[in-house]
Amino acid sequence: MKKFFDEFKKFISKGNVMSMAVGIIIGGAFTSIVTSFVDDIINPLLGLFGGMNFDQLAWNITGGVTLTYGKFITAVINFLITAFVLFLIVKAFNTATDKLIKKEEAAPTTKQCPYCKSEIDIEASRCPHCTSELEPAE
Repeated sequence: MKKFFDEFKKFISKGNVMSMAVGIIIGGAFTSIVTSFVDDIINPLLGLFGGMNFDQLAWNITGGVTLTYGKFITAVINFLITAFVLFLIVKAFNTATDKLIKKEEAAPTTKQCPYCKSEIDIEASRCPHCTSELEPAE
C-alpha cells in the first residue's frame, strides 16, 4: 500500500499534472467570460433579429413540466465560441513556437565510398571495406 501512495505522490508532483491543474482553473475562468459574452452580447444581438433572447425559449409540455431548450442553445453557442477561441490560441501558439524554434538538421556523420559504395564515417581518409584512399572532406 505504501508503494501505491509513493507512486501517487510521484505522479501528482510531476509538472504535467500541475500544468493541467492550472489549465483547468484558467479554463473555468475563461468559461465564465465566454458565458457572459454570449448571455450579455451575442444573445441580445440575435434577439434583435429573432425578436427574443434564446434563454427565453421554452416549451411548456404540461402545467409543471417545461423544457427550456433556449438555455441548451445558449450552452451550445458557449461551447462553439470557447472551442473556436481555444483553436485560435493553440494555432497562434504553434505558429509562434515554429518561428522561435528553428529545426536544425543534424550534420551528416557518414558518407558513401566512391569505389565500393559502402557507408563510412565522414572523417575517414581510407575506406575500411575496400581500403581505397579517399579524398579529404571539404
